[in-house]
Amino acid sequence: MKTPILKSKYTSPLHGLLLPAENYVYQRLFECYAFNGTQRLLDRLIYNQEEYIRFDSDLGEYRTVTELGRRTAEYWNSQKDILELERAEVDRVCRHNYELEEPLIRKRQVQPKVNVSPSKKGPLQHHNLLVCHVTDFYPGSIQVRWFLNGQEETAGVVSTNLIRNGDWTFQILVMLEITPKQGDVYTCQVEHPSLDSPVTVEWKAQSDSARSKTLTGAGGFVLGLIICGVGIFMHRRSKKGEKACKVNGTYRPLAYSHIFHDEGFRQKRNVRKL
Repeated sequence: MKTPILKSKYTSPLHGLLLPAENYVYQRLFECYAFNGTQRLLDRLIYNQEEYIRFDSDLGEYRTVTELGRRTAEYWNSQKDILELERAEVDRVCRHNYELEEPLIRKRQVQPKVNVSPSKKGPLQHHNLLVCHVTDFYPGSIQVRWFLNGQEETAGVVSTNLIRNGDWTFQILVMLEITPKQGDVYTCQVEHPSLDSPVTVEWKAQSDSARSKTLTGAGGFVLGLIICGVGIFMHRRSKKGEKACKVNGTYRPLAYSHIFHDEGFRQKRNVRKL
């Protein structure tokens, strides 16, 4: 498959000798194609959005696209210096730029990000749409598959076309029609050249009560961790607060008693008699 690797377009005035004299827009479009180590250049001349002359490096000469360009093509083909310069462009422009840009264009790889979510919240046993959103990947070749409890699902799968993000990455949405039952496990599997192995993201069907119990259990666990952390902190702080005095050549800790008043806090220090 031939891949365009360079396109450049500019507008400029052209010698009015061979074109009508009224107001016009003149464009020149270069296209480079790489295929199995070979390069091809197309140099298109466009007048008021209509191509009228084309140079093809595979042919080595200018060809008329419309009658408007016939005289110009004949003239340029008769000029050996013009033809030699144009024929050299395939190496000077296409091959040169391909060698510079090939590492970025051909070898650049960005791993996809995968997220799975239902299109709407709803109870079990009701029709829904599960969406696998794959984004920020490059190149555009990608395979997204759905599995239900380990078995691939092919019916009810709908996919968008590749969407360009405008920053040399793509995204795609692959949706699966579902009627979930308690305990069902749906898996979106993504294969991409940037990945050593497929990426899988699961979505488990749960009733509202089961989901509530799960959240409650998770909340209790987090609260327990917080209380435990506070206890450890207070214990270490109390250890740091102990001081010692030297009695008979031995350091003994001082005893503290804390007195609380409505007006504030006061600390009273007592030394035990030893």
